[in-house]
Amino acid sequence: MTNPGQLGASGSAAEHLEGLVETVTFHSEETGFCVLKVKFRGLRTPAAVVGKLPQVHVGEWIKAEGHWVMDRQHGRQFQADQLVAVVPDTLDGIEKFLGSGLIKGIGPVYAKKLVEAFGKDVLEVIEKRSAELEKVEGIGPQRRAKIKASWSAQKAVREIMSFLMANGVSTAKAFRIYKMYGEKAIDTVRMDPYCLARDIRGIGFKTADEIAMRLGVEKGSVLRARAGLSYALLELSSQGHCAYPREALLGRAQTMLDIKRKTLEEALRVELQDGTLRVAPAPTTGGGGEDGGAPGAAEGDPWVYLAPLDTAEREVAVRLLDLAAAPHPCPMPPEKYEAALEWVGTKLNIELATGQKAAFCGVFRHKVVIITGGPGVGKTTLVQAIVRALAAKRMRIALAAPTGRAAKRMAELSGREAKTIHRMLEFDPGTGGFRRKERNPLEIDALIVDETSMLDVQLMAQLLRAIPKGALLVLVGDVDQLPSVGPGCVLRDLIESDTLPVYRLTEVFRQAAGSLIVRNAHAVNEGLMPELGARFETGGDFFFVNAEDPVRTADLVRRLLQEAIPRRFGFDPLRDIQVLTPMQKGDIGARSLNVTLQAALNPPGPGKAQVEHWGWTYRTGDRVMQMENNYDKDVFNGDVGRIVKVDAAEGEVLVRYDDRDVSYDVNELDEVSLAYAVTVHKSQGSEYPCVVVPVHTQHYVMLQRNLLYTAITRGKKLVVLVGTKKAVALCVRNGEAQRRCTSLAQRLREAFRN
Repeated sequence: MTNPGQLGASGSAAEHLEGLVETVTFHSEETGFCVLKVKFRGLRTPAAVVGKLPQVHVGEWIKAEGHWVMDRQHGRQFQADQLVAVVPDTLDGIEKFLGSGLIKGIGPVYAKKLVEAFGKDVLEVIEKRSAELEKVEGIGPQRRAKIKASWSAQKAVREIMSFLMANGVSTAKAFRIYKMYGEKAIDTVRMDPYCLARDIRGIGFKTADEIAMRLGVEKGSVLRARAGLSYALLELSSQGHCAYPREALLGRAQTMLDIKRKTLEEALRVELQDGTLRVAPAPTTGGGGEDGGAPGAAEGDPWVYLAPLDTAEREVAVRLLDLAAAPHPCPMPPEKYEAALEWVGTKLNIELATGQKAAFCGVFRHKVVIITGGPGVGKTTLVQAIVRALAAKRMRIALAAPTGRAAKRMAELSGREAKTIHRMLEFDPGTGGFRRKERNPLEIDALIVDETSMLDVQLMAQLLRAIPKGALLVLVGDVDQLPSVGPGCVLRDLIESDTLPVYRLTEVFRQAAGSLIVRNAHAVNEGLMPELGARFETGGDFFFVNAEDPVRTADLVRRLLQEAIPRRFGFDPLRDIQVLTPMQKGDIGARSLNVTLQAALNPPGPGKAQVEHWGWTYRTGDRVMQMENNYDKDVFNGDVGRIVKVDAAEGEVLVRYDDRDVSYDVNELDEVSLAYAVTVHKSQGSEYPCVVVPVHTQHYVMLQRNLLYTAITRGKKLVVLVGTKKAVALCVRNGEAQRRCTSLAQRLREAFRN
């Protein structure tokens, strides 16, 4: 059927076709681009269709407008300028639609039963008379409720998708939008499209801004300027900043928004008045945690904060002062130090070094103690000694770390229970906060926190709220590692504030000194080139494999995991070896390497069910990482597990984390990522028997000393660098980490001075 008034891209009149989707050859959730096989009305055989749809499944009925083209490689195709997916209107189409896996609780078997029972009325029965579904054999109240809920969710998601597509954006995040706002999603977005950038992970300001423009928000409006300022600060906080100089922030926002400076200043005034943003004097003695100062800061230029980060910094300073000033729960007179050291040495069969002894005694002298040092200097041994001594005094001791891996390692080494900070604080889904806080503190006398360098300022504030004033706090960490992923530079700021006792362990123990991993980690940290000459054949625990080309580097990584390392060292590539890379993108980024390594280490095969979601394939046996905190599921950012079951019909994936299983709906899979390769940042707090680290100039912007140092210190038994010596040298030379704008060090000094 042709409308003479419309012409296709080739100049011929556009055709309007309708048909059933029989095969989804390709579909990108990010762009909507798809290649389909469609059985059109009036055509004998299925035809190839190329176009864009936010979401498409086998069995759906589509309406297409476009024209036929001849592709050299693929032959005759229908190039659709417009594609719309609608509910099918034939019995065969409805059966395929219901059996496609789109609706949870219905697979091919139940799709056939439902169509036989209700005919073309089946979709109306599901939506309006779902109780009748129980007339079908095998469908009880539970399955009926699942079918009804899934149908309603899909309908709402499709409405959201249609709305967003009409406003010029892809809808890969439509399910997330529905989860966040429910049935009010469209109204919420119409009221304030910029809420998407604030609330939905993966939807940035640019996308929200495009929607706003289409919905009639004026480019020069104060609403847009306010949203832009908050977003600019939010983006800066994702880079670790707690604040930013006012003039630099306004300049950044003006460049981003192309809006008048006067409008931005008015927007800032309104945001400050509403309390969304706050302003404070810049630190007079340097801020930024890592190397002081702030980018683009003029003398006297105040700093602008997102309100929660300003509150967190102030709270950390005040609470640490209160904690440090309270009486010690188990003080020890100096004359008993030697006896205590001798006792703990006998119990653990150890001899503490001079620095360890000083730190051990400091724990019984001060209420808040910081212990820092690199690999092989005895932090773990010292913690064991402290725990044993505190336990002998019948202290109620809690051990915690920011990640599950770090907490598990802490428990194994200490012989006592250790928890992640999130689990220890007991998240309350009802309120969205933690149950453990000032009015319901932890029932402890002492808390030891490992991997403190990973603590961002907001988590530190939440932790301090839950610690009773009478408790002892011991913070342990390596200040030279990468700082927290979240905003702030807590451990370094605490040390540089010079307000709390800090014990630096520097003596490398003889056993650790024999490890090239340890020696090279310390060399890198001191700005020296590591030893790169060892060969696999000679044995050892640290190797460098040269690869000039990024594509060859990626292939070498694959071969190392698939062949060389298991054959030479006996490590299991799925259990023991972790690839750590500087970035997500590029030939040797985590995304590309995960595709390569999944194909090599866990290919499809008999008994391996799989599902596809947003361009990624997840199959039984895959290693995955949780990418954000999910308090309802009790899994947290950085937790690593294995897929143990995939139920494509029910749309569910089961992931085993340590000794427990967590179920994901297929639409929740954007919370997890394949984890054959992860970024160095994501590896913090974890240790692995073997790490393989691509180091190449392709990742030039990320080649920093603390990144390479952190990567090397993740390996317990074997570290293999793959790449170029030039890239390694760039890491070693680049000791100036990106500045972070923080005021915590100064606020601590002010709090303790007053």
